Amino acid sequence: MRVAIVGCGLIGQKRAKSIAALGHTIAATADAVFDRAVHLAKLYPGCVAVPHWHEFIAWNDVDAVVVATTNDSLAPITLAAVKAGKNVLVEKPAARSAEELRPVAVAAKSANVTVRVGFNHRFHPALLKARELVDSGAIGPLMFVRGRYGHGGRIGYDREWRADPKLAGGGELLDQGVHLIDLTRWFLGDVAEASGYAGTFFWDMPVEDNGFVFLKHTGGQLSWLHASCTEWKNLFCLEIYGRTGKLQIDGLGGSYGVERLAYYRMLPQMGPPETTIWEYPGEDSSWTAEFLDFTSAISNTTGIGATLEDAIAALDVVASVYEQSSNALRQAA
Repeated sequence: MRVAIVGCGLIGQKRAKSIAALGHTIAATADAVFDRAVHLAKLYPGCVAVPHWHEFIAWNDVDAVVVATTNDSLAPITLAAVKAGKNVLVEKPAARSAEELRPVAVAAKSANVTVRVGFNHRFHPALLKARELVDSGAIGPLMFVRGRYGHGGRIGYDREWRADPKLAGGGELLDQGVHLIDLTRWFLGDVAEASGYAGTFFWDMPVEDNGFVFLKHTGGQLSWLHASCTEWKNLFCLEIYGRTGKLQIDGLGGSYGVERLAYYRMLPQMGPPETTIWEYPGEDSSWTAEFLDFTSAISNTTGIGATLEDAIAALDVVASVYEQSSNALRQAA
């Protein structure tokens, strides 16, 4: 395919690298900072940097568009691309709110194009192996999930775009928290009830630096999730509890530590479980695996990638927690 990239920052660069590695062509780039688009275009022969993404949306020789911008632009650009008949891979959370995203879902269905949302954590090898084990019945019927995800920020973090509600739409719960919500839904199914609190404890910014979420799923299972940018030491940990065992995923590579899956199998006599551990060192392969799934979806293969409906469901959970948090603050005042 010939792919255009909108947003040439860190994620756009990762996307371009993984797409080109699969043999596709990076046809065009665009970014609010034109120099970034130029820099990325120079890395791929024949790629053209344009001052504005509107220019290549209508090009007949662009098959797909990757949208990797700040949150305020994700839904509008995706909607424009969909209306132009393009397939789209849009980065999470795909919009600042579910209300922004619902019209995109309607338009995508009408245009009969494929849109997937970049919840790339589904494609980390430890998560893929965990899903395989769950589907095989290795830990029995699922009971609940516990998830933690966080980083420590950096000097000036509270002045970056993610701290601006107009650009980001929210804070840490909308940033890393949606990954936890999506993964939990992927394992436990739809959410029936959501409760929680999003608050700002450390950073001087108008969005939350910590989000705490408690979910009840339609199948009766529960999940407890915590997303934080006051973690200080980068952390990813997802624990999946079944009636006959437990799976624990730690690390995502890089500063989060080596990606690792532990399978604890309950023995008939109970006591200490039988333990099997897999480790996945090396380069992050999730970006490549996710784009392969995206191309399969375009060819009418269902795949496991997150849909617009998945993103809307995650954003609905975030909105519910935000509303509860605002109500709690008003009552306290």
